[in-house]
Amino acid sequence: MPDTFDIEIATPARLLAREKAVRSQITAKDGFIGVLPDHAALLSELGIGALTYTTPEDHRFSIAIYGGFLEINDNVVRVLSDVAEKGQEIDVTAAEKDLKHAQDAMVNPALGIDIASALSAARHAQARIDAARKAVNKEE
Repeated sequence: MPDTFDIEIATPARLLAREKAVRSQITAKDGFIGVLPDHAALLSELGIGALTYTTPEDHRFSIAIYGGFLEINDNVVRVLSDVAEKGQEIDVTAAEKDLKHAQDAMVNPALGIDIASALSAARHAQARIDAARKAVNKEE
């Protein structure tokens, strides 16, 4: 049994990560997927949330992801996200303002924003906040 797997995380615009990992937690459309070496083959749709992974040197990384696809096969995890941001690149203050604005829109229909759009914006902002906080607390 191998001790690591390869993880590749990309968007159509850029490659965010390509390295060895010992574990990962990935937000799928219907919940979280925990990944360890020798994970069974899998193809899944991504959700909106924070993806985390840990390298063999125990460095922990967090990336906010927003939809896309996940493939796991032969100890290679490939994440192709529609949009993704590294946790350390996220402005938490701006994300918190976006979350507050989305929450206000959900409870005040007079603002003219439909509930589905406001909910999506809130989930997006919360994913950014979660990824940024995990990056601050875990990465070296």
